[in-house]
Amino acid sequence: MRVLLVYPTSPETFWSFRAALRFVSRQAAYPPLGLLTVAAMLPPDWDLRLVDLNIQGLTHDDLSWADLVMISAMESQSRSVAEVVERCRRAGVTTVAGGPLFTASPDRYPEVDNLVLGEAELTLAPFLSDLEAGCARHVYDTEAFCELEATPTPRWDLVRMRSYNSMNLQYSRGCPYDCEFCDITALFGRRPRTKSTDQVLAELDTIHARGWRGQVFFVDDNFIGKRKALKEDLLPALARWNRDHRDAFVFNTEASINLADDEELMDLMVKAGFDTVFVGIESPHEESLAECNKVQNRDRDLLDSVRRLHRRGLQVQGGFILGFDADPPNIFERQIQFIQQSGIVTAMVGLLSAPRLSRLHRRLSREGRIRDDWSGDNTDFTTNIIPRLPFEKLLEGYHSVLKGIYSHRSYYERVRRFLREFQPPKGKRWRLTRYDLAAFFKSIWVLGIKEKGRRHYWALLAWTAARRPSLIPTAVTLAIYGYHFRTVFQQAL
Repeated sequence: MRVLLVYPTSPETFWSFRAALRFVSRQAAYPPLGLLTVAAMLPPDWDLRLVDLNIQGLTHDDLSWADLVMISAMESQSRSVAEVVERCRRAGVTTVAGGPLFTASPDRYPEVDNLVLGEAELTLAPFLSDLEAGCARHVYDTEAFCELEATPTPRWDLVRMRSYNSMNLQYSRGCPYDCEFCDITALFGRRPRTKSTDQVLAELDTIHARGWRGQVFFVDDNFIGKRKALKEDLLPALARWNRDHRDAFVFNTEASINLADDEELMDLMVKAGFDTVFVGIESPHEESLAECNKVQNRDRDLLDSVRRLHRRGLQVQGGFILGFDADPPNIFERQIQFIQQSGIVTAMVGLLSAPRLSRLHRRLSREGRIRDDWSGDNTDFTTNIIPRLPFEKLLEGYHSVLKGIYSHRSYYERVRRFLREFQPPKGKRWRLTRYDLAAFFKSIWVLGIKEKGRRHYWALLAWTAARRPSLIPTAVTLAIYGYHFRTVFQQAL
């Protein structure tokens, strides 16, 4: 059996980092981990090829070669999915689809031959058995959740690693919290399930053996869901592995804000090689947090929590949401003020949207406040909900927030605030590659000479060289990120 694994195009978004990746001659941020994991579950005698449309095209020869095309995607890739499925239909090749987009909305894809939904560890084997017997059904689904000990090491041999900025790895699925706007608990449950430490180390060994050095993203939706296992087993093992491999990898992940309450856990993460965490802040307004059931963010000083993470050596990347029913009239000014004071440089601000499997979608459907036209990207000035605030006012306020935090002056001021507070571990070794050096010289040309805000770039480098010289690589990286964020939002505006 010849199987073509196709990952559809992701649009230019906040998290695509596409404008920034050009500085390091990379084409995409991450490889398609889900497809690589599914590939490892297929029969070993099958012939497999991967086509990631974010780095290469899908050709007529690809489709002519394939007996089967397997597709995985998220909501934001739905437009590309439609194009891929139509091309497969015209070519007469069988399509099999799974992943978050299809699991949430299987009814939207009647033209897909086989929908393998939910967790592939449970639904792929029955499909493969029926396929061999010549009686494959249209839909394979389950409400059960698997244990991750059965999850194999992804097929990293299918990937051109040099095309990506980071590798990725999944340690856990599920989140103990149940935020109303999130569909993670519907997709993966509230009981965090984890791989064994041996599984994680085997994946790192495979990535390392293929020559990768640099960033590795733990894609868990809440990495700290099982703290005891992290403290007693995984993090000490990661620290030993990284030490034995000359600090080959730098890790980043996603975690809830209450990580800031646990000094031991923060220290263990930093020792293991973590330097960045994405945290859903959402709102500085207590009533908005209550509305969306963001219990872990309530009744705390969010600014102090962010600063504690920075001072322990973990850079916070933050998510922020506009459009809650409880948002006060001054929410736009309050969001700007919080983001600037927090020193969160990578601040993703988006409009409240309701994924199809979320509790928010169910509630607003009952209230007649859901629209069908949504791109799946909450930073592109669209949403599938009808907000309480007139949409024109919400959009106007959203524009003001983006201009307030991503103007040259505001952005570079925020970088300096972060660099003043950030305390990386002593003795940290920067692994500078030829890509890093190329990025630095490109940044001089693009940010220091061509861009209108060039004086802010030079002021940042001068300030960092004088005050925090060891953080010059970080300052340059964040300056390049700022160029990407300005590019994305200027195009949308």
